[in-house]
Amino acid sequence: MSQIVTANRLADGVVVFQDVDGGWAEDFARAAIYEDAAVKPALALAGEAVARSVIVDPYGVEVELRNGHFIPKSLREAIRASGPTVRRDLGKQAQGQAPIPALHAPTETPHVPL
Repeated sequence: MSQIVTANRLADGVVVFQDVDGGWAEDFARAAIYEDAAVKPALALAGEAVARSVIVDPYGVEVELRNGHFIPKSLREAIRASGPTVRRDLGKQAQGQAPIPALHAPTETPHVPL
């Protein structure tokens, strides 16, 4: 099972992802992917960032490989990683940092004849 570690940055509440250097990136694509036993040490490292007041509430998120890209398995985490669902011009999706744009509904409502 593949996982990433996510948290919120304490200074501004922004969703961040642990990168391969143990730092914190806003871009989901920079998140380190951990397999099984590697998640526990990654969370311990995140605990050190909590102690330094860098982040708050770190936890592991299951991800899956789809079309060559890792994406969160749960809708909740896909939304956290992307930004608001009602305004695609805001959040990480507007900055090109969302896991995949296909997780969101089309911007136009399809016309349905009466």
